[in-house]
Amino acid sequence: MDASLEKPGLAEAMGLLPLSERLRQARVALRGEEDVPPSQYDLSSLGQLRPRIGVPLWLGRVVVPRRAIVTNLFNHRQTPIEAGWSVKRTQVLDFRGRGLTYDSHNGTDFSIPLGTPVVAAAAGEVVRVVSEFNRGGLKVFLDHGEGLMTNCAHLARALVVEGQRVARGEIIAVSGYSGLDGFVTFPFGTPHVHFNTWLDGEPVDPFPSGTDASLWNAGDAPAPAPADAVGEELEAPSQYDPERVDALVAACRTGRRREALEALEPLGRRAAHTIIESNYYPTRFRERTNPYTATHARRPRLDLPFRCEDFDGVVFADDL
Repeated sequence: MDASLEKPGLAEAMGLLPLSERLRQARVALRGEEDVPPSQYDLSSLGQLRPRIGVPLWLGRVVVPRRAIVTNLFNHRQTPIEAGWSVKRTQVLDFRGRGLTYDSHNGTDFSIPLGTPVVAAAAGEVVRVVSEFNRGGLKVFLDHGEGLMTNCAHLARALVVEGQRVARGEIIAVSGYSGLDGFVTFPFGTPHVHFNTWLDGEPVDPFPSGTDASLWNAGDAPAPAPADAVGEELEAPSQYDPERVDALVAACRTGRRREALEALEPLGRRAAHTIIESNYYPTRFRERTNPYTATHARRPRLDLPFRCEDFDGVVFADDL
């Protein structure tokens, strides 16, 4: 077995090191910091605990053969961003008209056994790799061109670096449950990959809803890339408008972060990092701007971010 794919230990899976930095980041989640309110939670947040699913997954065991378990979907009734990140369940609606989500959830949670290989959902370029204990743990961000970016969060181990081109279905990481939420819910929280999809800089649900087309190649039932499609390469990275990028950077109200973003070169790196910052810390921005040269339509482009030898598809936790 490739040593890079070995099952992570508990400290690596949770992203606990370096400990001093993780403690500082944990305080950000609990107390907030400049232009970032503290996270919101109450008794309804206990709905994130699923011991029947979580305990076996922490042990690296399969719960439903050949299926990744969707434990949270994109919330179509998002909490106002000025309220801060909320893991409460006060106003929830997923794409099916049900409530498999929580207030601020802006992605899809695929719960899978600890140490599962994670792959690129489409060909892309790695635009950032960062670990933030307060927001999603270890994360890998990919630009897929034509205004589409994805992010895989709560990883244990990244196997790519910023600037690297990756093919469709190429392994980019090993799964874990890094971040504060994995630590505080252990062992009853479910190890998962939080999968963000951003189109033209805005968070979107990859599942079809209303008149919105699915971003999954397999419609509303995402599946891994078929074996004969693995290896397709990125044709062209996204194209950014310099004036729009500068406007988005200028909208960052937090001086130290704005200066850090302004210093990034070239344009594509500055744009990608600013999109990431504006989505993970939206209260730092006075307004939002599409930084691309065009507006891009939704169309099927993504596969399940796991290998076809490991999974056939998904199952929803509320159907188990």
